[in-house]
Amino acid sequence: MDYVIDLRRNSPTYGEYVRAEISERLGNQIYVPVGFGHAFVTLEPNTEISYKVSDFYSPDCDGGIRWDCPDIGIDWQIPASEVTVSEKDKLLPNLRQFESPFEYDGEPLELVLR
Repeated sequence: MDYVIDLRRNSPTYGEYVRAEISERLGNQIYVPVGFGHAFVTLEPNTEISYKVSDFYSPDCDGGIRWDCPDIGIDWQIPASEVTVSEKDKLLPNLRQFESPFEYDGEPLELVLR
């Protein structure tokens, strides 16, 4: 299950998210544009995840929001006790403490599957 969160300052949908089931069976994928956060949870054992990015990794641009942020309130569809999160991601802020580098561009938050 993929989640896309609007992180653009001044967006009318700031902090809101859409979700989509992505699977081999469905043969679909999701595009996450600049200004949106991306998170996922695997709902099947031994799941392989692959994704593309728009540029090389840059530690200066690395950031995010806590997976269990109450301001966003994602229903992960699995118990918190079964969640595996990296040590780095455990230190991420909640949405209220996040200083977004992204500005709203007038495009609404919407889900389009391909």
